[in-house]
Amino acid sequence: MSRVQNDVESQGGEARANHDGNHENIENWLPISASRKAKWWYSTFHNVTAMVGAGVLGLPFALSQLGWGPGITVIIVSWLVTFYSLWQLVQMHELVPGRRFDRYFALGEHVFGSKGRFGYWVIMIQQLIVQVASTIVYSVTGGKSLKKFCEILDPSMFEEIRQTYYIIFFVCLQLLLSQIPNFNTLKGISLLAAFMSICYSMVAFGSSLAKGLEHHPTHYGVRSHTTAGITFDIFNALGTIAFAFAGHSVVLEIQATLPSTEETPSKVPMWRGVVVAYTVVIVCYLTVAVSGFWAFGDLVEDDVLVSLEHPAWVIAIANLMVFFHVIGSYQVFAMPVFDTMESCLVQKFKLTPSRSLRIVARSIYVGLVAVSFPFFGGLLGFFGGLAFAATSYIIPCVLWIKAKKPRVGSFHWIASMCCITLGCIIAIVAPVGGIRTIVVSIKTYKFYS
Repeated sequence: MSRVQNDVESQGGEARANHDGNHENIENWLPISASRKAKWWYSTFHNVTAMVGAGVLGLPFALSQLGWGPGITVIIVSWLVTFYSLWQLVQMHELVPGRRFDRYFALGEHVFGSKGRFGYWVIMIQQLIVQVASTIVYSVTGGKSLKKFCEILDPSMFEEIRQTYYIIFFVCLQLLLSQIPNFNTLKGISLLAAFMSICYSMVAFGSSLAKGLEHHPTHYGVRSHTTAGITFDIFNALGTIAFAFAGHSVVLEIQATLPSTEETPSKVPMWRGVVVAYTVVIVCYLTVAVSGFWAFGDLVEDDVLVSLEHPAWVIAIANLMVFFHVIGSYQVFAMPVFDTMESCLVQKFKLTPSRSLRIVARSIYVGLVAVSFPFFGGLLGFFGGLAFAATSYIIPCVLWIKAKKPRVGSFHWIASMCCITLGCIIAIVAPVGGIRTIVVSIKTYKFYS
């Protein structure tokens, strides 16, 4: 009897060992967890790439919808709130000693315990919405920016080419870049993208400043003049600003690329990188938002580079910088999507991990998101309120309260509740403003013109 029992236990141990071995092999193949050799400054430019994106160019437009005081206040408050909620995520990456939560939804699954699948699915859906929406918006932004650059370069040659073709060209580039195997290998492209985002932010700031010194409005109001219009504009502006702080959906995945030891857990280098990145973020956001609104007032476009027409060569270079930036930011947001897809195909559908599987799966995804939405301002408000507020403002604080159980009335409890409340307000009202902006745009826009 003892011998039989020993044989059964031995077989069970071998099965568990095989399962653990297979799981480890899969983790070593998946793009998020394949390499943990990143340096702390990698997290800086990954976070800058994820944050200082297309959203920064919409901030002067958001100020035109809110006005000077309320607009700047909302940007600063959002920066402080998301800085705090990002700190919470960084701290929870290794919530359990010896275990790393490399993916946002994995943390949610653990924190919710017996209701883990609830946490898993709620967070996964919100995270995927953010990441897929970002890749869609970046596809459109890449196409628009390249079109603007080419038209300034040679109007006679490029003016008649439809925006659709520029978006298709951008998507073709992404088909090639999407075959980069893992997040850490993306560092070169992400560094270039981060540098480009800082450069075009400074170009937008400098050009707006020069334009404003030449001529600027004597009165600064808001865009709409009716109560309904002002209300909807406020809603949309909240979503636009929420979009500008959308990097939380990839924070844990970025941290997963960093090494971790008992002496130096990954949260130490990660937080160092985040502090530098968030300093860059607020400098870029305030300079672009204030200078753009100061120069153009309530006539500023939803992409401030569109409002800037002279000097032509500066605007052309800025648009080319935007193009190169969104190439990298697309990949930063797409990599966790690739990880989720490949994990599902290998673990659920039992497909063999291979290069061909990766090529087919990623190419299908890139093709599916190649949709040319022209309504840039409306998209930011709609997506910003729908999911960006949840992943950046609400979910980190909910997870923190449930995992850490701070005392009611303590700093972390009050701060978390304030973040959750603000996030809920944005999540409710911003999509309404975004839909309204899209509907207004449809009346005057001709598809594929």
